Amino acid sequence: MTLRASSGWVALSLGELWKFRDLIFTLAARDLRLRYKQTALGVIWVVLQPLMAAGILSFVFGTVAQMPSDGLPYFLFSYAGMMAWNLFSATVTKVSGSLVGNAHLISKVYFPRLVLPLSAIPSVLIDFAVAAGMMAVLLVIYGVAPGWGLLLLPGLIAILLLLATGIGLCTASLSVSYRDVAYVLPVALQMLFYASPVVYAVGIVPERLRSWYELNPLSGLLEAMRFSILGRGSLDWSLLGYAAAASLLVMAIGLFSFKRMERRFADII
Repeated sequence: MTLRASSGWVALSLGELWKFRDLIFTLAARDLRLRYKQTALGVIWVVLQPLMAAGILSFVFGTVAQMPSDGLPYFLFSYAGMMAWNLFSATVTKVSGSLVGNAHLISKVYFPRLVLPLSAIPSVLIDFAVAAGMMAVLLVIYGVAPGWGLLLLPGLIAILLLLATGIGLCTASLSVSYRDVAYVLPVALQMLFYASPVVYAVGIVPERLRSWYELNPLSGLLEAMRFSILGRGSLDWSLLGYAAAASLLVMAIGLFSFKRMERRFADII
């Protein structure tokens, strides 16, 4: 058999990837089992972590700094932002570490390497679903109704996953050759956290900096997700359109950079 390099969309091997879809879910199930193995609280940590973070942020930004929260309790406001942020950051982190974390599989077994980063997505979505269940409880407790914007949530999640997966594919490819990525990524995500409207609204950003701030696709995307979940605030369709276009572009760059470097994974890792 002669192996020839392919190019364009053919190189993505989408048909072959579909044949290995069961492996994606098997690896995702393994990730869930290992993550909560030998923990006393198990999946409760999925809810407990954003609740604790929202509590701390509510005290710092809501009580001490007294930032506006669109007329909502600051705890609810910050928890909604943390839900969206955790979905983004967890996807980037898990996709980024998927190759190095499964080095033994890459060097011994053949399968489309794209299976590894994609297998991180189902477990992240399950975590988001659990956190969303807690969000529903909080909405009932505080007497807040989401409104029609809730219909946009599936589409917003898809856009956020495209952006996070695209970034993760780029960093996953680089981390095979440069392990420094594992040290740089948490710092970059921490900086991006404060540069995104997670615990504050876009409206408080000074006008002179607003155009620069909105270059971050997360600015419109996270604001739209909070509007979708809570039914308060504003929905800027132009920012949302920009976020969708940027996410598609980042995903395309991530896919092609991943496939271009894929041949060297087994030799370097």
